[in-house]
Amino acid sequence: MFWLSTVRRDGRPHVTPLPAIWLDGALHFCAGAHEQKTKNLECDPRCILTTGTNRLRSGLDVVVEGAAARVTDEAQLQRLAAMWKSKLDWPFEVADGTFHDPGGRVGLVFGVTPTKVLSFGKGDPFSQTRYTFTT
Repeated sequence: MFWLSTVRRDGRPHVTPLPAIWLDGALHFCAGAHEQKTKNLECDPRCILTTGTNRLRSGLDVVVEGAAARVTDEAQLQRLAAMWKSKLDWPFEVADGTFHDPGGRVGLVFGVTPTKVLSFGKGDPFSQTRYTFTT
């Protein structure tokens, strides 16, 4: 699970948990068209995805910064739907550049290509590593 951080139009932060899938150099997630995170990304695609553990002295925490872009390519969406099914047991169908679940809900798919990644190793030794990417 990841935490997605976006910014509302008025500058207030918005944070929400969601699953994300890594494919082809980007983290992908799904959101409803009318959800707050989607509205925020329409105005400002910059966002942060974080994940980690709740342990103090073991594990790894990761922060991924980048800009979210809609994924509408049918072939890419088919690959992502297969991964969602195999890794999360979420059965999405692909149609019209979106995901559709068995309940009839439509999901927009976003990909975040990292511009910066921070990783924090917790334990002996504690560590911090910074990766930056240029396009």
